[in-house]
Amino acid sequence: MTPSQIVKFLDQHVVGQDEAKRQLAVAVYTHYRKIELATPDKVEVVKSNVLLIGPTGTGKTLLCETLSRVLEVPFVTANATSLGQSEYVNDEIEAILQRLIDKAEGDIGRAQRGIVFIDEIDKLKALGSVPGQARGTSGEGVQHALLKIMEGAPVKIKDARYIDTTNVLFICGGAFVGIEDILTRTHSFGFISTSEDDNQKLLDRLNTRVKPTDLFEYGLIQEFAGRLPIVATLKPLSREMMIRIMTEPENAIYKQYCQILQLDGVELSIEPLVFEQIADLAMEYKVGARSLRGIFEEMLTPVIFLVPDHPEVHQVRITSLFENPRFIGTRTPAV
Repeated sequence: MTPSQIVKFLDQHVVGQDEAKRQLAVAVYTHYRKIELATPDKVEVVKSNVLLIGPTGTGKTLLCETLSRVLEVPFVTANATSLGQSEYVNDEIEAILQRLIDKAEGDIGRAQRGIVFIDEIDKLKALGSVPGQARGTSGEGVQHALLKIMEGAPVKIKDARYIDTTNVLFICGGAFVGIEDILTRTHSFGFISTSEDDNQKLLDRLNTRVKPTDLFEYGLIQEFAGRLPIVATLKPLSREMMIRIMTEPENAIYKQYCQILQLDGVELSIEPLVFEQIADLAMEYKVGARSLRGIFEEMLTPVIFLVPDHPEVHQVRITSLFENPRFIGTRTPAV
């Protein structure tokens, strides 16, 4: 698939984050093109892993999961915090690769073209990168352990077989809270241009781009930051994006519950005001889209509880998050 086709597929499942989608689409397209070029008679092409930076709940994991579906490649997720808490990091890394093989149904060749997403990579800070602080060992140790497989190497797994990670695409993600302060301090570009608009666009792009030196100052060791040459930044979700997330994607939570109730012959109708109220609550929780499902399901709990026992109900209408749903049928049961 071309990068534009990949983005169109991502648009069906992930709201917003257009710039990150384009960067990710180009990265994976180029990655698999590099694999095609990797023959003995051609120039060796080095792999480019990806780093996704953005607040919690902005869609980093969802982007990667959706990407793996459109590419039809094995995909696994791991948590850097868990790796940092383990006494046996190499065993944990081996387990991640074993899960990748399992996702490929035991086909190592297919697993070697898969995608591994490691979240919360910013929790592996090497504290010594901050002046005046002692150098940490746990986070830095995990970074060193990940370096080998991210660059590409044969790794022995439990059944004495080997998986070569040379063509496995590693995507790391993290919130990187506080990196804005580093960007403000280190990024200062000025240009003279005949077009003020073009000049501002260039300035915005350069000033928001996270460089390896910024990652090193934040706490990633230089070698590890160097293995993540492609950096895409996801923006915090706005109220409007929250509303769209509940209604627009193919698997939007509103569409899911409409289908669930349709199985009982009931039509679900929710007024626009309700989505706005849910979005307002979610914005207060400050965990991005993660809180939307919990609020939505809490709202529909009394509906799902009552509908199966009342076949006379054919429509449920919700006009406000703070009012009881209306059950429309031959009679209206109390909530």
